[in-house]
Amino acid sequence: MTVTPTDVQHAHSAIAPLLRHTPVSRAVLDTANGPVDVVFKHEYLQIGGCFKPRGSLWATLHARARGTLTEAGVLVASGGNAAIGAAWAARIVDVPVTAVIPENAPQVKVDTLRAIGARVHLVGNRYQEAADAAEQLALETGALALHAYDRPDIVAGAGTIGLELADDVPGPLTTVVCVGGGGLLAGIAATLRPGDRLVGAEPIGASCLHQALAAGTPVPVELESIAADSLGATRVGDLCWQTVAGNPAVGSVIVADDQIIAARRMLWESHRVFVEHGTATAVAAVVTGAVTPPPDSTLCIVLCGANTPLAL
Repeated sequence: MTVTPTDVQHAHSAIAPLLRHTPVSRAVLDTANGPVDVVFKHEYLQIGGCFKPRGSLWATLHARARGTLTEAGVLVASGGNAAIGAAWAARIVDVPVTAVIPENAPQVKVDTLRAIGARVHLVGNRYQEAADAAEQLALETGALALHAYDRPDIVAGAGTIGLELADDVPGPLTTVVCVGGGGLLAGIAATLRPGDRLVGAEPIGASCLHQALAAGTPVPVELESIAADSLGATRVGDLCWQTVAGNPAVGSVIVADDQIIAARRMLWESHRVFVEHGTATAVAAVVTGAVTPPPDSTLCIVLCGANTPLAL
């Protein structure tokens, strides 16, 4: 099971009239390899403050078109952002939404969910505990279960970011994105053109993709990272794995927490952009020199989420 360019095009046709085509801007970053020209994709300006509404809205609209969306609405397990995406999708389509999230999810995300109108269930301390509870609740209620990253419609919706980048930035592109379960990476991978490259960036302490590539197969990982609240998958998604494994156009890098913190601070102090630690992981991959594009490629960084308290 994979997501195709046609799948992403179908998603884009459905959701483009309802969501924002987020802007891009050019900047220069001071990196370990010297000044580097980059393009920022400001996806944190999407409805809900992150990229997640793209996949959730397409999955919900697609289910309604197929007649599988019931009065129970939609249900999602998430550390926060996927639930926010599902809540906005449900609001746009006008159906109920239930979110099952870990008890240690950031309060800013819990508050946002309740403000949007979601029914919130706090379960366990890990994403998988919330996911198990959500699976049972979906069976009991008949709600449409929206996986945070491992459902074809979710991945195709995320991939619409790649179509927007191709429209707005001359290619070829080297695009850097952070990786949790890999839905964003897999979606953009489906939009790659000849000469394009894609790099997934992860914290060392939440690196399910990097460890899967090292092992040659998805493996369970322990989480110990400041970015685990948004990049908290303990196993890379099957769709991501099937897309990335053996794909020479897709790479993987890891960065340390102190590098993520420094990149996030730099992004605010030098560019007045405020994002989550997970999002800053992609910036850290460039600042540390872990990602360098070929000379004929434009380096793009997807800034995918900013649901984080200002106090941090």
